[in-house]
Amino acid sequence: MSYAKMDSCMIMCILILVSTMPLGTSANAKLKVGFYKSTCPSAESIVRKAVNKAVSCNPGIAAGLIRMHFHDCFVRGCDASVLLETIPGNPPSERDDHVNNPSLRGFEVIDEAKAQIEAVCPNTVSCADILTFAARDSTSKVGGINYAVPAGRRDGRVSLGDEIAENLPSPTFNAEQLAARFARKGISVDEMVTLVGAHSIGVSHCSSFSNRLYAFNATHPHDPSMDRRFANFLKNKCPPPPPTDGLGCTRDPTVAQEFVTPNRLDNKYYRELRNRRGLLTSDQALMDSRLTSKMVLDNERNGAMWGTKFAKAMVHVGSLDVLTGSQGEIRKHCSFVN
Repeated sequence: MSYAKMDSCMIMCILILVSTMPLGTSANAKLKVGFYKSTCPSAESIVRKAVNKAVSCNPGIAAGLIRMHFHDCFVRGCDASVLLETIPGNPPSERDDHVNNPSLRGFEVIDEAKAQIEAVCPNTVSCADILTFAARDSTSKVGGINYAVPAGRRDGRVSLGDEIAENLPSPTFNAEQLAARFARKGISVDEMVTLVGAHSIGVSHCSSFSNRLYAFNATHPHDPSMDRRFANFLKNKCPPPPPTDGLGCTRDPTVAQEFVTPNRLDNKYYRELRNRRGLLTSDQALMDSRLTSKMVLDNERNGAMWGTKFAKAMVHVGSLDVLTGSQGEIRKHCSFVN
């Protein structure tokens, strides 16, 4: 079978998988906009003020909160399990797993908002909803993208770091692997490409992409899908692995995920992919695959359309496998169960 035919077959299999995935993993019917209107009317404004304050001081917090929300919802659903600290003597929680620690940022923003809400509405607003509001408010603050968030989530009681690898996509995935991982959550290929546009903000550790810079294979010193000047620029930021400091300790510097507008959530990310300046393997793969390349170009051409789709996709992510009603609990403190 030719490579072209193999590629076509792979794309067809992915599309069939996505189209047949049950969307019952979400629970939109049990969530509603204005859920706290009568029980804690100030909840959303408290979160918004905490987010705006933090992002004004450090714009990178916005990317951290959006990423934290995504990491939460893809593992056990949107139940704030990513906020739980490891219980001494137990296996590491999601928060303390090497995938999230030390790369996730913004826990202090959630804690501040929770403390303020508990002071006026005790035992009412879940940490899962606070994190979802915070991701929405971050999107608004750095991207001007506004949308209403259905609420009513409850907090989970379990957090296991070893569940991350089987649920979160890897930065080394190709487009077909990404699509398959998102399809398991009931998220379409177009939604996936739209959501990954969040990589227009934030930073990435060199270890997440250094395999593309050094000794890529026997033929190419760096990944040939990466622009050569961009690769040389990144080599100045990221020493050959394993980088160490003067004391012999391993260093893992960070670089911006997108260098054009690194603190603005916009569609410039897609232009960078077209110019072969995607940072991660999984970023550039979206431009290089027939499954997703047209979606990349469409998002590059129409920023307003991308923003509208991003808002809808974020609402979808926020509905994944939620706990509602009498399920779970309303934590008093977001970092540990009641």
